[in-house]
Amino acid sequence: MKKLIFLIPMIMVAFLVEAKDLKTLRVTTEPQMSCSNCENKIKKNIRFEKGIHQISTDLKGQVVTIEYDADKTDEDKIIKAFEKIKYKAVKLEGDCKESSSAKTSADCCNIKK
Repeated sequence: MKKLIFLIPMIMVAFLVEAKDLKTLRVTTEPQMSCSNCENKIKKNIRFEKGIHQISTDLKGQVVTIEYDADKTDEDKIIKAFEKIKYKAVKLEGDCKESSSAKTSADCCNIKK
């Protein structure tokens, strides 16, 4: 019984230590992604940046969604990572849905400059 009383708080502490501050960043790129090769280039290179947990791209909507650990990186570092692969990342604000036309995601989102 004494072991159980000692073990339960230890497990709780371990879970609290492992809790991560995950945030999501949504960007559009300049030049825009025009094919699956562009998507793959972004996915393959950005995923190796420190703190990146998941990256997804939407070619039709021209949006890159990145889930990252805010304790290990920040938005500025991720945006600078795009510059390494010759893209400019522009942060999207608000709840942007997939664009139904060939227009850029700037038509449905507020772009932070």
